[in-house]
Amino acid sequence: MLRTADTGNDHRRVSVAPDMKAIVTDGYHGRDGLRLAERPDPKIAPDQVLVRVHAAGVNPVDWKVASGGLDAVYETRFPLIPGWDVAGTVEAVGLDATEFSPGDEVMGYVRKDELQNGTYAELVAAPVRTLARRPAALSRQQAAGLPLAGLTAYQALHRLGVGEGETVLVHAASGGVGSAAVQIARALGARVLGTASERNHGYLRELGAEPVTYGEGLAARVREQAPDGVDAALDFAGGDAVQVSQEVLRRPERVLSVVDPGVRERGGHYLFVRPDAADLAALGRLAEEGRLTVHIDRALPLAEAAEAWRLSEEGRTRGKLVLEV
Repeated sequence: MLRTADTGNDHRRVSVAPDMKAIVTDGYHGRDGLRLAERPDPKIAPDQVLVRVHAAGVNPVDWKVASGGLDAVYETRFPLIPGWDVAGTVEAVGLDATEFSPGDEVMGYVRKDELQNGTYAELVAAPVRTLARRPAALSRQQAAGLPLAGLTAYQALHRLGVGEGETVLVHAASGGVGSAAVQIARALGARVLGTASERNHGYLRELGAEPVTYGEGLAARVREQAPDGVDAALDFAGGDAVQVSQEVLRRPERVLSVVDPGVRERGGHYLFVRPDAADLAALGRLAEEGRLTVHIDRALPLAEAAEAWRLSEEGRTRGKLVLEV
């Protein structure tokens, strides 16, 4: 993947390293530090494929990383290209990346052991363990919005062992992760109560959930709809969601949070989503079966990543934000 450049009057041609466009930040400056820049094309390790990025999903963890929120647990190198979610086309494969071929349409949760070369770019080198084929039922934008949110919801529900006939309480049910959790729980045969503002109640009903307005008095409103309590609760909101959940759970330990690590001290579960090709493929099958879709709240050009982060930080998004590359 080299191109040639003119060297002057003698018109000799020499190979130079190509550059891709990417969003970068040079330090922990949040969205104010984001800029569009040229970066060298990624190197491809033997177990990786090079993906031409069509769209990159935006997640709260992206701006948390760029603000230093994960510095205690991740080696982070600058300049940093943010982003973990991607939908794109395989452009080249590593020496032992036999799972994919050039031209394959893929989606992925491309989280690596060190943070530097993310998905807010024209190209990303993705370990095969982070990828699955894009289901035809999802557009490229939708596929870019699925991996982190979908895997979080899928792994949370399976961690709690949610099954048919159970009642599940999903906090922040209209957001990206919550929307996926509602649909996956319904596919598992569960009844779902979902918290959201009243403007999102119709949206939740479309997904198959019974909406509950969040805020003061939430436990009483949940009890009105489930007098005998709920079987499991998923916290995608933070705040007092864990406490409220345990007030309405039949078994207080069946609560899981992706926001509050302190849930473990209350006997519940904390989840930090993991890349998993098999889980991602399972999500793809649910999409193909018509049981899982991704609502795109807004798609913005790559250069407007800072605006996408502003919208994400406001926390009023219905479904997912994505960047088009």
